[in-house]
Amino acid sequence: MTVHRPTSPGLSVQQVLLCGALVVTLSMGIRHGFGFWLQPIITERGWTRETFSFAMAVQNLAWGIAGPVAGMLADRFGAWKVLIAGGLSYALGLLLMAVSSHPLAFTLSAGVLIGIAQSGSTYAVIYGVLGRTVSDEKRSWAFGVAAAAGSFGQFFMIPAETWLIAHLGWQGALFLLAGTALLIVPLALGIRERRTGAAAAGHQSIGHALREAFGYRSFQLLMLGYFVCGFQVVFIGVHLPSYLRDHGLGLGVSTGALMLIGLFNIFGTFAAGMLGQRLPKRYLLSAIYGLRSIAIVAFISLPLTPASVYVFAAVIGFLWLSTVPPTNAVVAQIFGAQHLSMLGGFVFLSHQIGSFLGVWLGGRLYDATGSYDVVWWLAVALGLMALLANLPVRETPIARSLQAQPA
Repeated sequence: MTVHRPTSPGLSVQQVLLCGALVVTLSMGIRHGFGFWLQPIITERGWTRETFSFAMAVQNLAWGIAGPVAGMLADRFGAWKVLIAGGLSYALGLLLMAVSSHPLAFTLSAGVLIGIAQSGSTYAVIYGVLGRTVSDEKRSWAFGVAAAAGSFGQFFMIPAETWLIAHLGWQGALFLLAGTALLIVPLALGIRERRTGAAAAGHQSIGHALREAFGYRSFQLLMLGYFVCGFQVVFIGVHLPSYLRDHGLGLGVSTGALMLIGLFNIFGTFAAGMLGQRLPKRYLLSAIYGLRSIAIVAFISLPLTPASVYVFAAVIGFLWLSTVPPTNAVVAQIFGAQHLSMLGGFVFLSHQIGSFLGVWLGGRLYDATGSYDVVWWLAVALGLMALLANLPVRETPIARSLQAQPA
């Protein structure tokens, strides 16, 4: 049986948490407001809702596909280098998104480039450093703190982005956000790891790590659950403002709802990280997915009012990214921290495949039926599937030969 220990000397937990949390706050905070650009962009460009939705879907898919590569590079060459590249790419993608006048150019900028940028500036890369810095006993808590930072970014950036759109126009708002994304670059220097000979000794090869993970049933089940997470949260995040507008509720209600999601997500992700230290994480994950399905059923079944929207936003916000700390903590607990960014990237790829389908089907089925009802009920069914999938996950460290694998 393998005992996993931190392998990243030279960095304090406080330093990694502070710089990593600020990076996630910026990266996730910017992306959570993209739904507010749907109406002004398609109105000015004369596009359909599906055109915008497809670009956002590609963004999530590109993020997922690039995630394992970004994680692999971060594990091998240093997370700070990947974060710098991610910050620069994020700024460029936002600039090109603002000036793209053709659907293909918009998909390549808002979709492909920003998606790749997010793969190098969000959870998987940060969690790799945390996993190598924080002890096993505090890892779930630390992941919860980082995830809560992303939630704070949503809470803070949502009203800021709606204000920027209202006062600077949608293009001017994107230009300013591009400058904001550049702040990721100096923050990356704060989590520059110092490799030592002791830490580098006895490394498991990338190929062996991948064969080990993908051949392990619990890893497959975690990926299945994360697929559902992506489908649900990105569909809601992108399409909820338009869904509320279709039902006669104004921009203020949409803004308030997304702010509440971000606010309660802070508490939910932190609570999930704390509970993950005390309870079996598989049961925690199953409960989160089950409660999401219940919340969605209540939301679409009851009369839609500002009050019902705010209650739903608070509940779904508490459950929003609460899957992130326990999922990544289980991966670290099973396989150790050496390849955590890469393996976390593969788990996140499944999340982003779900995100692609959630955001794209939201627009596609709306254009075909004039309603989001089918996608809401699909989100409910998938939540129940994820509930069942996480129950048999094994959380114990994988048995591994003591013989070192070639690096």
